[in-house]
Amino acid sequence: MEGRARTQQPPTVVVHPNRDTAAAKATRVAIVALLVASIGLFLIVTIGGWSQLQGGQIVPLAYALIYGTIAIMVLRWRRGVLPVAAALATLIAVIAAIAGPAWFDRDRAGFEPSNIDAELLGTLTLAIVPVQLLLVAFALRGFAQKWNVEVELDDEEARRYFRGDWHGSALRGRASA
Repeated sequence: MEGRARTQQPPTVVVHPNRDTAAAKATRVAIVALLVASIGLFLIVTIGGWSQLQGGQIVPLAYALIYGTIAIMVLRWRRGVLPVAAALATLIAVIAAIAGPAWFDRDRAGFEPSNIDAELLGTLTLAIVPVQLLLVAFALRGFAQKWNVEVELDDEEARRYFRGDWHGSALRGRASA
């Protein structure tokens, strides 16, 4: 290395231009809100129907924990968990659509009463379905927004970027990764 001339690289700043759009920020907020709403619905139905779930309490609690982890990762702009969230939401929507009517059947004589009215539990279980379908739609939209794209900018380009004067000129002529 002593024989070669060292060239000093200008300092660079890594920016994520796709995260700065209003649409990406709104999508991220919507995904986190839907995940939190899902967790709330899971917990209400699980606690309200605890004795009727007959050993199945661990499944919705596990989903609540997984959704909480996904929400934290989405808040940190981790795009890779979005397809996982969409897949889990699809599975949960199908299960809730099948399980919801069973709560209404429990609202008859001869069934053990639940902590919360069975009709309300049925309604909440069926409410999980549209929440999960919205989660699928927003998760796939977020994935398509390419939150992971990084651009290295030199000092001057970074100043223009943070002032709002940069319009992607740094991408022209560069090989994208």
